[in-house]
Amino acid sequence: MRLLLCICFLLLGGYNNTSFASSIEHVTQSSTQPQTVSATQPVIKAEDNLPEPLATHYNFASIELLIEQEVGRIVLTQVYKNIGIDITISPLPGKRAQYVANSGLKDGEIMRIWTYGDENVNTIRVPSSYYYLETMPFVLKNSDISILKKQDLAKYRLTKIRGVKHTNNITQGLKNIYEMSSTEDMFKLLLSGKVDVVLTNTSDGNLALERLGLSNIVSMEKPLTRLPLYHYIHKKNKNLVQLVDQEILRMKGNGELASLIQQAEKSIVQLNHQVNNQVNNPISLSVE
Repeated sequence: MRLLLCICFLLLGGYNNTSFASSIEHVTQSSTQPQTVSATQPVIKAEDNLPEPLATHYNFASIELLIEQEVGRIVLTQVYKNIGIDITISPLPGKRAQYVANSGLKDGEIMRIWTYGDENVNTIRVPSSYYYLETMPFVLKNSDISILKKQDLAKYRLTKIRGVKHTNNITQGLKNIYEMSSTEDMFKLLLSGKVDVVLTNTSDGNLALERLGLSNIVSMEKPLTRLPLYHYIHKKNKNLVQLVDQEILRMKGNGELASLIQQAEKSIVQLNHQVNNQVNNPISLSVE
């Protein structure tokens, strides 16, 4: 029964991963909103005494297949559009994204937690955060596992996505950790009985469960941490930092950022529903 379960989950998860990722690309490209100013007339004016950017196009890395990163792709593209700069974003595995950002192969990363900047000295943290994430444990519904604080994690076998900082930090020094490439892979591992706890961002886990049609996996009532997310820019592009920070602060102040985030989250949720509905013959997954 478990063998059949894993085969079904692998097929369904692979389909959903591919469909969701390709659909996200379309949403990111189409979700930025036109402004009342043109690309040659950015919201931030020259008289603000801010440094001029060195180019009109930049390429940043993001972590692939994580919901908060997909929201960030929509939001940050608009932030840059507001100051007259076009960007492209390349989704990559976590460790690869970190490497290309810190080495200068890309112009930075779209969003990471605070400690990322301490570990990657060639990047500069834009001072103002623009989104957040929560570190949430997910377990089988009938497991009776209760995790109220990070010290409780030491009792269990854990899985997390490779190269993601917030789950790296909270599991530092622990044993029995399985690193996976996607949220779907982590839930597959949980269903197989090889781990007890999945660690990921709350919204990322909940949307993946909905996309996969799983009701026998639940989150804890409260996350272990809630962390602000920052944009990181390679030091070769240091002139961008103040420009982007000023625009984030402007958008925060007038409510534009909150509205944009809400729209981006709504787009991702709707896309999640569409991908889920594309499965013509849903497979019922359960653990006996």
